[in-house]
Amino acid sequence: MQWTDIYDIAIALEESHPQADNVNLRFTDLRQWVLGLPDFKGEPNGCNEKILEAIQQAWIDERD
Repeated sequence: MQWTDIYDIAIALEESHPQADNVNLRFTDLRQWVLGLPDFKGEPNGCNEKILEAIQQAWIDERD
């Protein structure tokens, strides 16, 4: 997975952090969780706030 694989990341985050409050989430925590996903191969500094917002929204949608 890369940073642009928003929906795949959201699914993986829901599987690995099902109890997380994904609405009130700090982007620093979200970034660390994405970097910690076993299939994630993106560059650690390859994201920005827009990408993190998109991941967070996709994760919220995935949970709903």
